[in-house]
Amino acid sequence: MASGFSPKLPLTHSDDDGYYTLIKTVKDMASQNLKMLVLTNPGERIMDSEFGVGIRTFLFENNTPSTYEAIRVRILEQTKEYLNYIDIREVAFNNNSESETQFETNTINLKIVYRIKGYDIKDILSLPITV
Repeated sequence: MASGFSPKLPLTHSDDDGYYTLIKTVKDMASQNLKMLVLTNPGERIMDSEFGVGIRTFLFENNTPSTYEAIRVRILEQTKEYLNYIDIREVAFNNNSESETQFETNTINLKIVYRIKGYDIKDILSLPITV
């Protein structure tokens, strides 16, 4: 079996790694951890009910700057608490008024620009969050 940091989610079968594909770089590990933090609702993680941004809970909130600010603050707080090796540089939302389907389908297009401390690795996590 090959070596790596952890299983890549969602679990899949790989001829090289066996029943799951392994994450083999620090960049991929940080990206997966940040994605899980954003997508996890508070209360879902066993033994830590405070973990998670709960991005889907914001889908039916008003489409206002204050909602986006609340999401940004929640991401920054959670990253500082649980992923302190990640330095968030920017949290942006794609809310183009030309795209009516975004609002019809209750979609948040989230982009997080971050840096991995100690490695000086920069990356962008883009997530379309839909119902």
